[in-house]
Amino acid sequence: MKITAVIPARFASTRFEGKALADIMGKPMVQHVYERTARASLVSEVIVATDDERIAAAVRAFGGCVEMTSRSHETGTDRLAEVAARLDSDIIVNVQGDEPLIEPAMIDEAIMPLSLDTSILMGTLKSRIRTLHDFLSPNAVKVVTDLEGFALYFSRSPLPNFRDKWNDLKDEAFASGKLLCYKHVGLYVYRRDFLLQYARMSPTFLELAEKLEQLRVLENGYRIKVVETECESIGVDTPGDLEKVIERLKIREG
Repeated sequence: MKITAVIPARFASTRFEGKALADIMGKPMVQHVYERTARASLVSEVIVATDDERIAAAVRAFGGCVEMTSRSHETGTDRLAEVAARLDSDIIVNVQGDEPLIEPAMIDEAIMPLSLDTSILMGTLKSRIRTLHDFLSPNAVKVVTDLEGFALYFSRSPLPNFRDKWNDLKDEAFASGKLLCYKHVGLYVYRRDFLLQYARMSPTFLELAEKLEQLRVLENGYRIKVVETECESIGVDTPGDLEKVIERLKIREG
């Protein structure tokens, strides 16, 4: 089974332009993501997908593989699908280009269900919410699953609604697991043919309302396997996030 990890990376970003090339201890951020992804034991190859020659040049400079894509793509999924259409891979992994601390184990955890069960078309990850801030923040996407671990819904709103436990909405209740809920970790695994089909689907009502692409899959009647991970990562959306990543790496290397 050939498993290809694709890292969509663009230069334009509303909150942090050029973040894919932001320096992190002597390396551009995209290189950190690439090298960590390559360490996942189930990944056969890693490709950066970009529409910007500056990013492409940086990837070539550290010996990485890069594919140029159209500038017209509105989403990372569209960019991913363009590259997937050129590949003969069985499974495509979408690793976000702004996750320089992604753990290789997280990638393997997301891939494993698809490698064991051919009926699963798409997978992703979740992790425990441990603070009230994350539970209430629209930037921390929440997910609820059924008893078999398939997604029921994703939302930027608090999910689930603890109707009779509003007095328990405190950090210690989340940290202890008294209030058990999960945030979505934005790493996706697809069977190649399903990814191409998904990219051709029209945007859906809930997807547009929540600004969450994965809802398009659920609204069209398909299932997403969600695996719980104990690993933590820091996505870089702002220069402040970048500082947190650098501090974390300094601690690890210190």
